[in-house]
Amino acid sequence: MQRNGVRKVIQQTSPAAIRSTLSHTPFSPAQDFLHDSRDHRTVCKVLEACKVSSDYRTASAIHTRIFKLGYGTYPSLVATLISAYLHCDRLVLARKLLDQVFQSDFNVVIANLVIEHLMRLGEYGFAKKFFLKMPVRDVMTWNLMIGGYVRNARFEEALSLFREMLDSNEEPDKFTFASVMTGCARLGAVNHALWVHRMMTEKEIELNAILSSALIDMYSKCGRIRIAKEVFNCADRSNVSVWNAMIIGLAIHGLPFDAVAVFSKMEDENILPDSITFIGILTACSHSGLVEEGQKYFNLMSSHYSIQPQIEHYGAMVDLFGRAGRLEEAYAVIDAMPMEPDVVIWRALLSACRIYQKPELGEVAIANISRLKSGDCVLLSNMYCSMKRWESAEGVREMMKKKGIRKSRGKSWIELGGVIHRFKAGDRSHPDTEGLYKVLDGLIRRTKLEGFLPETELVLMDISEEEKEGNLNHHSEKLALAYGILKTSPGTEIMISKNLRVCHDCHSWIKMVSKLLIRVIIVRDRIRFHRFEGGLCSCEDYW
Repeated sequence: MQRNGVRKVIQQTSPAAIRSTLSHTPFSPAQDFLHDSRDHRTVCKVLEACKVSSDYRTASAIHTRIFKLGYGTYPSLVATLISAYLHCDRLVLARKLLDQVFQSDFNVVIANLVIEHLMRLGEYGFAKKFFLKMPVRDVMTWNLMIGGYVRNARFEEALSLFREMLDSNEEPDKFTFASVMTGCARLGAVNHALWVHRMMTEKEIELNAILSSALIDMYSKCGRIRIAKEVFNCADRSNVSVWNAMIIGLAIHGLPFDAVAVFSKMEDENILPDSITFIGILTACSHSGLVEEGQKYFNLMSSHYSIQPQIEHYGAMVDLFGRAGRLEEAYAVIDAMPMEPDVVIWRALLSACRIYQKPELGEVAIANISRLKSGDCVLLSNMYCSMKRWESAEGVREMMKKKGIRKSRGKSWIELGGVIHRFKAGDRSHPDTEGLYKVLDGLIRRTKLEGFLPETELVLMDISEEEKEGNLNHHSEKLALAYGILKTSPGTEIMISKNLRVCHDCHSWIKMVSKLLIRVIIVRDRIRFHRFEGGLCSCEDYW
């Protein structure tokens, strides 16, 4: 077959056709296309197609050919081939490929590139196997592994590997600490954050704009906004990213006036804001109901700074109007957008429709979300339930069953003594389950005596009030809080993180618990921070 024939079949990315072609093609044309960078990328596309169709035979045919031709050191080919085998459930072939790579002369640069590509493909488990087999590692190896874990949301693995790196006597650099701080921020693990900052100081790592921004972001997301401010005040603020980190940190803590003050100071110091700056300011206004101020800054972007609003800015405006109950204006923003609204924007509108009981507009939002997730359906079902439209809610649940959409389970976690303790709704797997449920049951009785009424209309099922209360009582944030109370001394501040937005019932209940126990309780949900103290919340019941 001529060169163009091979190329044509390759570009069709049909696994069966590729297998047939590779088995009948002399070496020279295939060798030629592998020399060509465009064809090299095409082979990766074919392997991706093998993953989707679970066609390990085609992957195996490509495997044989590239090693015969001496291309087994192409990092992207090796990584994509490993990923294809794993997706086809051919672990033995993946391990065989791994052994082949290490049989040739070892090159740490090429090995690092394989790790990088594996992490990009989400194959962090096999990247670790590859890492462990490496006879030589350098600081780049460790950085790629730690950074890869963070990008794949494996934050605890990233921190654990960082500890291994320190024990191995490999000195971490600025890139290591940037990744580790991002991991701490995403976890909300303040004890880990303090330890990492201390390590960075001990190793005399000089702060640059990236590290200063990461430090501010880390402390903000770990609930320590005061320390974030201290870092900001001492940092070199010549780079806009440092200002952005501070503004966004203040925004998620519900401190809009502080965020605006930082923006004003930024102008005074002649630092030009960028598009991210305005996302932070608009978010701050949205979380606190400052509609007019938000409109002012949105207009200021283009009129004063010549920054054209992007889809994220329009999304922030939809959220701003939606949270304030101005749904017609929120929809008008969507209607007037110069680009196609994305799923995030429709979800912001749907969330507002749930709060303000606008089912018709909510159905419009649902109709525009091409790939429904469980949260979308739950919002719509919640809206129907709160209006006692049980048949409509049941219809949503039936649709979820037909489409195989499963409700996302609430998860919360708390860091105590440097250990992350995780809880799911209704969880009984924790070693201290008996003790924490005893504390929780006692708190539920006390809050009821103080007049707390569970918000049972939020439960999605048309069942008895008693059953609904039982459902609400075992939400993951309540379990995490009970465990925190069980394991800490009276008066100790407790911080909890949650993967979803905190529900209204838990929000009201935690306010009362903070008053009864005279405790500061901080909850970081998917959207923002809630600081509960003396029966009040920093969000002022607006979130």
